[in-house]
Amino acid sequence: MAKGLDVGTMNIISGKQDDNDTVFVQQRNSFVEIEHSDMAEQMLSRSDVLHIRKDDKVYVVGDDALNFANIFKQETRRPMQRGILSNDEKSAIPMIKLIIEQVAGEPDYPGEKIHFSTPADPIDSDLSTLYHQKTCESFLADMGYEPEPINEGMAVIYSELADNNFTGLGVSFGAGMTNICLAYYAVPVMTFSIARGGDWVDEQAARATGKPVDKVTSIKEDDFELDFKTDVGGVEGALAIYYENLLDYVIENIAREVDEEDVEEGLDVPVVVTGGTSSPDGFEKLFEDHLDESSLPFSVSGVTRADEPLYSVARGSLVAARSEEDRDKPQKSKPVKSSNSNGKGSKQASSNGNSSKGKTSKGKSSKQSSKKQSQ
Repeated sequence: MAKGLDVGTMNIISGKQDDNDTVFVQQRNSFVEIEHSDMAEQMLSRSDVLHIRKDDKVYVVGDDALNFANIFKQETRRPMQRGILSNDEKSAIPMIKLIIEQVAGEPDYPGEKIHFSTPADPIDSDLSTLYHQKTCESFLADMGYEPEPINEGMAVIYSELADNNFTGLGVSFGAGMTNICLAYYAVPVMTFSIARGGDWVDEQAARATGKPVDKVTSIKEDDFELDFKTDVGGVEGALAIYYENLLDYVIENIAREVDEEDVEEGLDVPVVVTGGTSSPDGFEKLFEDHLDESSLPFSVSGVTRADEPLYSVARGSLVAARSEEDRDKPQKSKPVKSSNSNGKGSKQASSNGNSSKGKTSKGKSSKQSSKKQSQ
């Protein structure tokens, strides 16, 4: 069985098929450093808290890192920044390697296919995603997988637009970046990313209100709604302001790229939004309102948000991996019928096996948090 992997700035999520269900495994892509003691390490081990020890330090990794950061009044540290591996974090490589190993698990067989998400190079920054992509590819190959990168925006198309013949505009609002893909019958017409996402919103809101970034992130993930009914001056009011600014910035860049790519006018396409940053209630309506006020050269038939925005990229990566796996399966042939007595030639029928239709079920999840989280 193939797997899909979403390597996100805030969360790393794997997906695999289990009968009729898609099972997701998720870990927060962060860690916090605490002083080592034998007692502390014993307690962490007994509580199944993901951690590693290095010299006189213990690093709590994944979902528990945010809890420890809030308790000890620290900021979590992140292996990734702005959608790619952080060059400012000296522990980035061992930490993200550990999280990927925990989330993806060992391959079910040598050379199992795994498609992992990778962002496009941002158009508003000189960042390159190549080193990040090749490093993740190396991790997975060392684990025994046959890895293949998939553009994050294209993964959204595979996940959410199967019923529309994989045609439309997919926008993945992640923590470090926003990835955009316009596809026509599963062929990408335009793919790019923007170096702003949920982290940018959190940082701006924290700066405006004087709150720690992790505190702002926790408030955003705790039933925050984009209803604009909160008093300006608080954290939720600041979040709403910067969310709206992010959407304007994304739409502005979509319009610019469409013009530069000379996309045919008159297209009528559906738009799907996903990613942890799109989780707050009201996001979908706010994005649609801002699109209606823009001057895009194509018309939008409607805006929908993925039913499970946090898992959309992992699901789309899995769809792509399973599709490739099916293509590579040896064709099974039915027995050749022998020629009959009238001399007519024999007929041979062959079947191509199970082809992937690009759909996965929204089934149960493993180690899955029900919180809304920025990815």
